[in-house]
Amino acid sequence: MIRHITLKSHARTEFIDITGDVRELVKQAGIKNGVIHLFILHTTAAITVNEGADPAVQRDINGFLSKLVPNDPYFTHSEGNSDAHIKSSLVGTSQTLLVDGGKLVLGTWQAVYFCEFDGPRERKVAVRIAADD
Repeated sequence: MIRHITLKSHARTEFIDITGDVRELVKQAGIKNGVIHLFILHTTAAITVNEGADPAVQRDINGFLSKLVPNDPYFTHSEGNSDAHIKSSLVGTSQTLLVDGGKLVLGTWQAVYFCEFDGPRERKVAVRIAADD
């Protein structure tokens, strides 16, 4: 069964910590061991696992991506958001995480981030949880 995480972004570009939402879905599924697949249902957003303790890391990543792929007026896509499409492709639209002992497996400093590159918008993350047992 596919579940969804629905969220609202508040800026054109931002990283939104969805770790708590992912943990809650694992808890609701009631599985002991398995995997959780997260897939972004948009072409101008992405998902990543990265530093969760210091928000400066998200600012640095976002700043670097904006320098790497600026919102260039010479892009030919008529909606004016080609930079967001490129950033989505660079970061990626899916993550697969492990579940062990009923808990999401993340490193000490890791968090799961929805990456908004063309907000503010309402967004959805499709989630599939597969149990080993």
